[in-house]
Amino acid sequence: MPQSLRRIALIVAAATAISKVAGLVRQQVIAASFGVGMAYDAYNYAYVLPGFLLILLGGINGPFHSAMVSVLARRPRQEGAHVLAAMNTLVGAGLLVVTVLLLVAAGPLISLVGPGLDAERHAIAVVELRWMAPMALFAGLIGLGFGALNAADEFWLPSVSPLLSSVAVIAGLGLLWWQLGPAITLPENALIGGVVLAGSTTLGAVLQWLIQLPALARQGLHRFRLVWDWKDPGVREVMQVMGPATLSSGMLQINVFVSLFFASGIPAAAAGLGYANLLVQTPLGLISNALLVPLLPVYARLTAPEDRPELVARIRQGLMLSNASMLPLGALMTALAVPIVALVYERGAFDAGAATLVGQLLMAYGIGMPAYLARDVLVRVFYALGDGVTPFRWSLAGIGLNAIFCWTFVGGPVPGGGQLLPGLYAGAAGLVLATVAVNLITCAALLLALQLRLNGLPLWRWGRDTALLLAAAVAGAAAARALALLVGWPDSLIGRALQVALSSGLGMLVYATLSHWARVPEAQQVVSQLSRRLAWPGRR
Repeated sequence: MPQSLRRIALIVAAATAISKVAGLVRQQVIAASFGVGMAYDAYNYAYVLPGFLLILLGGINGPFHSAMVSVLARRPRQEGAHVLAAMNTLVGAGLLVVTVLLLVAAGPLISLVGPGLDAERHAIAVVELRWMAPMALFAGLIGLGFGALNAADEFWLPSVSPLLSSVAVIAGLGLLWWQLGPAITLPENALIGGVVLAGSTTLGAVLQWLIQLPALARQGLHRFRLVWDWKDPGVREVMQVMGPATLSSGMLQINVFVSLFFASGIPAAAAGLGYANLLVQTPLGLISNALLVPLLPVYARLTAPEDRPELVARIRQGLMLSNASMLPLGALMTALAVPIVALVYERGAFDAGAATLVGQLLMAYGIGMPAYLARDVLVRVFYALGDGVTPFRWSLAGIGLNAIFCWTFVGGPVPGGGQLLPGLYAGAAGLVLATVAVNLITCAALLLALQLRLNGLPLWRWGRDTALLLAAAVAGAAAARALALLVGWPDSLIGRALQVALSSGLGMLVYATLSHWARVPEAQQVVSQLSRRLAWPGRR
């Protein structure tokens, strides 16, 4: 990896690590405060739409961010400032309407997302949704601004900004605990707990937007005025990429709606899915940002026919670095799921039963981690090529497949009660497995479509190297699980920490050794870099 990319990746990784650690602490505070009780269970349904918009529109590597980077990276700064001002105006006007709709139609929307919720959870979720409705407006502004900053080669602030959202939630729940003490877990305080959780979440989004304004001004990109110029060539190009990309990514988020629709009839499933998903998203988001943020501008600059060999090499680099990191992490998540959940969450209102439930979900999520990131790499290549339609089509197909798989893995429920396929019932874990299956199918389809688009890719060689890494990851996970089960670890926080740390360390050692022997270039690169960093100063 060239030095510039390596430096950018290091900046993004460090910033994302800080924000992800803060996010993990935030989730621990939520778990200790509410466990899998009503306040947090309802919050997961209320967060679906505003959170969908925040992740979709405001997230790093989201369609707004990716479209702005793809277009502004090739334009002078003054022209970029005009494009950003116009996009802020047009997108802000549309999302202001969406905010009002969320406020007015909160009740029917919660009924749509969670038809199986009881009356009390439904009422709490409606109030929480109204508190979080303004996130719709700020989500779009966040994504556009951070995309412009990345195009201007400013990477630290966008990657570290989610820290503010976590701090806001931690502070809000801290104040609530100061007022209520242990009574925060009582059912009669579920409504006030939900309001504080939702309000502090919205405050975090506002802070994420505010913090980018000084940085945009320093880069000469901030114009605090309305610009209704949808005919500008730069604006039109952003729209051409952003429109299909938003629909494509939106299709992926609709799968969350589908999962929660089926989860509403399974007790505590929504809360369990939220806790397990956070454990997966912490390392996944860190590696995703460190990998995709520096590579996306590179892909965008290699679209000319004469640059095709270099583009193929960069695609290989992105995919194999994704596989080299996600395969061992996913395998370890699966092998050590329950110990990891117990270490992170088991305190306060989060008991051993909740740890077992979330551990089962984490095992299912771990299986799908490699496909999730590989799919994102491929989608960014299509965006860089100016093609948002192909990912959209496959995402649309994925919605139908996800609905079929979700229905199948929860036993094939029918109206009025009963199941057509009771032998296939897998509970909440079945909903995760449905998403994993969709990601695998979509990833394979996008890879084949890209092969046709670029007139051939060395897929056999890439597949062989991936298979070697998979075998090394499975061997490492097996070693980690054996150590975790065979040793009598103390039943305490220190004992759990030792169990997870030593077992994971053994698993990664086995994986690093085998992947290095397999002579996969990207794996050798990662191992050699780690070896140099861990070497004694006198041996360097």
